Amino acid sequence: MHYQGTIYRPPSEANSILLQVTTGCSHNKCTFCGMYKDKRFSVTPLETVFADIEFASCSFPSARRVFLCDGDALILPQAKLIAILTKIRSLLPQVTRVGIYANSKSLKLKSVEELRELRQLGLGIAYMGLESGDEQTLTAIKKGATAAQMIEMGQKAKAAGIQLSVTVLLGIAGAERSERHASETGRVLSAMDPDYVGALSLMIEPGTSLYDDIQSGRFLPPEPLVIVRELRTMIAHTELTGGLFHANHASNYLPIRAKLPEEKATTLALLDRALAGALSLKPEYLRAL
Repeated sequence: MHYQGTIYRPPSEANSILLQVTTGCSHNKCTFCGMYKDKRFSVTPLETVFADIEFASCSFPSARRVFLCDGDALILPQAKLIAILTKIRSLLPQVTRVGIYANSKSLKLKSVEELRELRQLGLGIAYMGLESGDEQTLTAIKKGATAAQMIEMGQKAKAAGIQLSVTVLLGIAGAERSERHASETGRVLSAMDPDYVGALSLMIEPGTSLYDDIQSGRFLPPEPLVIVRELRTMIAHTELTGGLFHANHASNYLPIRAKLPEEKATTLALLDRALAGALSLKPEYLRAL
């Protein structure tokens, strides 16, 4: 397999074949993210991708899922994505789902009809980083999209029949806007109505502009209990028609996995116990990205 730099994938794609169809992230401006700072965005030649698919067909004959890397592979032109998905279907017929990272920009470039075409060829899930529903926070972290645009693009993916997994980032608004960030993120999630929500807690990476802001005192990260309260507020304001809300990433202080709306009340009660000191939070040295 041909890989450049560090390869990232969602936790749920741990057992997937990883195909690097792009290198890096076409946006690569988010203040908190250091994932793709070691490489410039580029498109992998089709012959290289096809060679990797052929290798995977011999080496991983029982793999049921494929994930297309890197940061926003959906940015690829439609014809190239069709060619890649067609080759996967031809050489890896046992694969039941292809996943991909997507952002507001790449989803905007695809019509619902084009997304449906990709869905018919096996693209089953798109992972989208919302981070926050608070407009001021989205601007501060240079996300490159408004809350309204995030909602529209998330709804577009769902209208095409593609499952939607949305990532939010606890703590990203800082201590001052914590509650606003939480409630607005819940509002936006409700409008998007994703199949999955993954909540991570902010961890500061050296080399990012957010790290520099903390060092200079321009950004004050929330304390652990504030982040737990933020999670409670976010879930309280999130109304899903039927989805999973995960906050069990290694970065989180308290693991949560709730099916909404059925388990909302019990999850809020659990978070209340943590806020009251009845449950221990994960110590800082055990948190990780």
